[in-house]
Amino acid sequence: MEISLKNKTAIVCGSTQGIGKASAIELANNGAEIILIARNEEKLKQTISELNTSFNQKHNYIVADFSKPEELKSKIKIFVNQYQKPIHILINNTGGPSSGQITEATEEQFINTFNAHVICNHILTTALIPKMKEANYGRIINIISTSVKTPLPNLGVSNTIRGAVASWAKTMANELGKFNITVNNVLPGATKTERLNAIVKNNSVKKNISIEELEQEMQNEIPMKRFAEASEVANAVAFLASPAAGYINGINLPVDGGRTTSL
Repeated sequence: MEISLKNKTAIVCGSTQGIGKASAIELANNGAEIILIARNEEKLKQTISELNTSFNQKHNYIVADFSKPEELKSKIKIFVNQYQKPIHILINNTGGPSSGQITEATEEQFINTFNAHVICNHILTTALIPKMKEANYGRIINIISTSVKTPLPNLGVSNTIRGAVASWAKTMANELGKFNITVNNVLPGATKTERLNAIVKNNSVKKNISIEELEQEMQNEIPMKRFAEASEVANAVAFLASPAAGYINGINLPVDGGRTTSL
């Protein structure tokens, strides 16, 4: 089974922490040259220093803020025009919105989250499609959520926008498959990241129980009785990015320890 990514280039978004950073590390370990995208340049430089270069990769980064889609559009256009190599892999990943009930959500929250996820995903994907067509190899992988299968409590805005990303991705997969470009979604369950820490802290206050009690309550809902490591989600990302996953297209892949109740 061919899972090597040697001589492949991957753009990884939200790549200075959590699942994005773990994915960048795993892709580099499998031979890919990595282009990181995030808004904090110091963290980008730190992440670059942690990436594997044993395959003679020359990793790079783009400083961009996903709350500013037009800025991202300008920067990715400049990068693509200047970058002389093919680009084979795109990992769309950005932080989710604050938790809260949908009845309490504002219009601005929906618009900002839609822009950061759907619009920015679309900007990056459409900018890279010509490069992927030229290479006759494309892997677009979106990090979203198990909420596209079962909406999660107290994540009203996130549930809504994640579903929009999933539908966008399936439509894109249908149109790009003939070019040997696949589009798939990875659906992480509860994963040890800063976002999970924030959700747990917020919900523990609302429920008036300790963080430890809430974590135990959440883990009891997972058949494997623990949270995922970010590296475990990254392993799924690396597989979908590889030649071995060439006939897997338009799917939602939960990496959640079995928590999702639907098939």
